[in-house]
Amino acid sequence: MLVREQPRTFTFYVLVFFVLLMISCKKRASQFNDSQVFRYNEHSNITSLDPAFAKDQRNIWAVNQLYNGLVELDDSLQVQPSIAKNWTISEDGRTYQFHLRNDVLFHKHKLFGKDSTRNVIAEDFEYSFNRLLDKDVASPGGWVLQNVENFKAESDSVFTINLKQPFPPFLGLLAMKYCSVVPKEAVDYFGNEFRANPIGTGPFHFKLWVENTKLVLRKNPLYFEKDKNGKQLPYLEAVAVTFLPDKQSEFLQFIQGNIDFMKSLDASYKDDILNTDGTLKEKYASKINMQTGAYLNTEYLGIYLDGEEEHPTKSKLIRQAINFGFDREKMIKFLRNGIGSPATSGFIPKGLPSFNNQQGYSYKPEEAKKLVAQYKQETGNENPQIAITTNSNYLDLCEFIQRELQKIGIVTKVDVIPPSTLRQGKANGKLPIFRASWIADYPDAENYVSLFYSKNFTPNGPNYTHFKNDFFDRLYGQSIKEVDVKRRYKLYQKMDSIIIAEAPIVPLYYDEVIRFTQKNVKGLGINPIDLLNLKRVQKN
Repeated sequence: MLVREQPRTFTFYVLVFFVLLMISCKKRASQFNDSQVFRYNEHSNITSLDPAFAKDQRNIWAVNQLYNGLVELDDSLQVQPSIAKNWTISEDGRTYQFHLRNDVLFHKHKLFGKDSTRNVIAEDFEYSFNRLLDKDVASPGGWVLQNVENFKAESDSVFTINLKQPFPPFLGLLAMKYCSVVPKEAVDYFGNEFRANPIGTGPFHFKLWVENTKLVLRKNPLYFEKDKNGKQLPYLEAVAVTFLPDKQSEFLQFIQGNIDFMKSLDASYKDDILNTDGTLKEKYASKINMQTGAYLNTEYLGIYLDGEEEHPTKSKLIRQAINFGFDREKMIKFLRNGIGSPATSGFIPKGLPSFNNQQGYSYKPEEAKKLVAQYKQETGNENPQIAITTNSNYLDLCEFIQRELQKIGIVTKVDVIPPSTLRQGKANGKLPIFRASWIADYPDAENYVSLFYSKNFTPNGPNYTHFKNDFFDRLYGQSIKEVDVKRRYKLYQKMDSIIIAEAPIVPLYYDEVIRFTQKNVKGLGINPIDLLNLKRVQKN
C-alpha cells in the first residue's frame, strides 16, 4: 500500500506547489498598479533571457525589454542612437567609431557593490562582443560579427569597430538583440544561469520567471530615455507574460480582456474575427483595435536545382508555368482572410526600401498551359508530375496550388511532413519542391539576395535551391561593397529580376504583421520586423 500511495502523495504536493506559486504571482502583481501592467501570451516557452541566445521571436521580445545595444531600429527601420549617442563611419566604409552616452546604468543588483549599479562603458561592449564570439558560450549570434576584423574600447566613452571589408548593412546588424550590452560581473557570477537572471540596461528589469508558467518584468526607475516632453520612459509599471500553448485559449483570454495584446492570426479563429477582406468583423470592431503592416517575410516554394535525379522542375519552362499557374490574389483573400499581399514583384518583400514593385508573376493560366505544352514537346514527357512538400500549417495553401496546377496539365502531389523533417530535407537537398519562408534578420535586401549566391549553397549557407548564375554572383559581389545606398538598391533590384526570370522559387505572398490590442492600449507601434517595443506603451 505504501508503494502505491507514494506517487499520489507526490502528485498532491506538486499540485499544492503550483497553487501556492500562482497565489504568490498574484500577490507580487498586486504590489503595483495592475492597470499599468501590459499582459501578453507566448505560445512557446522562452528558452533564455540572455541576449546571446536571442534567436527566436519569443526570446527576442523579452530580451528587447531588458537590454539595449549601441543602436536600435525605429518603426520605419531607420537606425537610431541607443547607448551610442552618435557615430562616424570612415570614407572607405570599414571603420565605425561610436561615442557612448554617460548616463546609462545597469539594472540595480548587489553584485555592483554599495551603489547597486554602475555606468555602462565601452569596455562592456568589448566584453559583450567577445562573449558572442566565444566558442564556449556557443551563441547562435556570432555570425553577426563575421565581417569584423577587430573592435576596441578606446576609452570609457569611445568604442571602435573595424571591418574586414565594407559591408553597408552593418549598422542594421548591430541593432540585433545579440549585440546588447551585458555586465561581466553578472555573467561571471551566474555562469550558465545568467539565462534566468538577466541584468541589462533596458526599460524593464527582471522580477520573476517560472518557466512554462509566467514571466514578470518591472519598470526600470533608472532608465535613461525620456519622451519628447522630458518624461522618463517607460510609462508602464510592469510586463506580465503567460505561456498558454493553445492559440484558441489565448484568443478566448484576449476576448475576455484578460490579456492586452494578441500577435497572431490562427486558423482556429481567423474566420470568427476577420472578414475575407481582412477587416474586423462588426461584433469586434467596437471592442478591440487591429493594426496591420508590411512584414519582412516572403512565403515561397523553393525548387531544388542540383543533384542527379531528373525532375520536371529542372526545366525553366515548368518553373515558370507553376508561377503563372495559380491565382495569388484569390489565395490570399480566401485562405488568409486578406492578411498579406500577393508576391507578384519578386522575392524582395514590401517593407524594404529596395522593394520596387517590378513585374513578377501574376495569374496567367493560358500562358502557363503554353509553357507546359512546350515542355512536353521538347522533352517528350507527356505527363509531368511534381510533389510539393510542406508541413500541416500550410497544407491549405499547397492544396489550393495543387488544384490550380492540375488545370494547366501538371500532375501535383502534396506531401505533409513534420516541421523539423521539412527543415532537414530542405537543407540537405532531399526535396524537389518545398514550402518555405524567409524572415529578414536585419533591414537590408542583402538578406534576401544572399539566398541565391552560389557560395551560400546549403549546408554552408542559406542557398536551399542551389541556384547558380554567374551574372547574379557578380552583382552580389558588387552590392556588398557598394556604400552608396541608391546604387546598392539598384543592384539588389537587378538581382531580383534575375530570380524572376530564372524562377528557382515560386513567391507566394508577402506576409503582414497583424496586432490586436484592447481599446485602452496606446502607443504600441508596428514595424516590418515585428519587434515588440513596450517602452512607449500606455494603458488608459
